[in-house]
Amino acid sequence: MGAGHSHGSADTRASRMIMASAILGVFFVVELTTALIIGSLALLADATHMLTDLVALFMGLTAVLLARRGSKSAARTYGWHRAEVFTAVANAVLLLGVAVFIVYEAIKRLGEPPQVPGWPMILVALLALLANVAVVLLLRSHSESSLAVKGAYMEVMADAVSSVGVLIAGIVMVTTHWPYADTVVAVLVALWVLPRAIALARAALRILSESSPKHIDVDELRSALAAVDGVTEVHDLHVWTLVPGKDMATAHLATNGTSDRVLEDAQAILAERGLGHATVQVEPPGSAADCPASTDL
Repeated sequence: MGAGHSHGSADTRASRMIMASAILGVFFVVELTTALIIGSLALLADATHMLTDLVALFMGLTAVLLARRGSKSAARTYGWHRAEVFTAVANAVLLLGVAVFIVYEAIKRLGEPPQVPGWPMILVALLALLANVAVVLLLRSHSESSLAVKGAYMEVMADAVSSVGVLIAGIVMVTTHWPYADTVVAVLVALWVLPRAIALARAALRILSESSPKHIDVDELRSALAAVDGVTEVHDLHVWTLVPGKDMATAHLATNGTSDRVLEDAQAILAERGLGHATVQVEPPGSAADCPASTDL
């Protein structure tokens, strides 16, 4: 039953990502073509950002399908689940690259801003905004359970905000004819992208470094396990995240009591903290000395 639920969720996630890719693909071509024709940096920045959305969706879809398929290699005991995490790192790098590109182009235009027509910007930015909103609604329900989807979701959210900025720039240029509106909005898009890219990279690198999940207090968990009746020592306690939504743990418990009861109580404590994927080794007192490089993370 659990596997069926997982497969159904992955299939739904994949189908929504395919639909989102189709929507963004069409509007990317429209936005890029218009930006090149009228010379709008803000619209070009938004189109470039939409391209990273597409790349993120394609990489995320690949990661989801690989994780769904699993691995035929005995060496990959976790299958392809971590592919989502590597995808998120790549997404963050793409976002950072887009932000740097926008700032560079904006600085080049400070001295001599080109005359950019506002009405095409308004029309295309409005269409791009509607496309982004549609994609956000498609991906929202899966953005917390998959880092690959979350990466794409965050990029589309940021792109929606940048589309609003382009829309405002177009309105300002039509009403006031201020030539720097296009450049200013382009820089604001870059400033909007940067912190989100950094946050995504930190989340992914935290998983890759196998740090404990933020919502797990390891010291409190150690104390709870040590308080189990019959437990005399807790060592080699490790808690990490395989992928978002799947936290793992291992622990060695020394006991002078009944092993079966200690194991049952320890598993209940771990499950209460969302650590259903846990391996607990119950052993006689003094066994810690027999564990090489016994450390707790």
